[in-house]
Amino acid sequence: MKRFSRLIAVVDDDEAVRESLLDLLEVSGYSAVTFASAAEFLLSPQIPDMSCLVLDISLPGMSGIDLSKELRRRNIAIPVVFMTGHAQQSLIDEAKRTGACLFKPFVGAELRSAIESAVAV
Repeated sequence: MKRFSRLIAVVDDDEAVRESLLDLLEVSGYSAVTFASAAEFLLSPQIPDMSCLVLDISLPGMSGIDLSKELRRRNIAIPVVFMTGHAQQSLIDEAKRTGACLFKPFVGAELRSAIESAVAV
């Protein structure tokens, strides 16, 4: 499959979710990296190379919403696709104001479409 020049980051505390999304993104032709927490993501030297961030809303420690705010505070403009399996409606509404929001479980086509929409903006 043709490889896209886009590097996609996935931040989720669930290892099974990270592994399945990594596989899905790579099969879809993307380069991808995964992180178990917001803090781990913020330490990555690859941040300047990232085209999109697939981010769980509910993370231990710094939440996905707080990570997106921290990126804006640092003037790091990475399009975000939020995902959630059980976030409060107020968090979902906040996520939708700054990016797409997918509800777990979702299918690969939904993720690919959300990523392409996010990076096209």
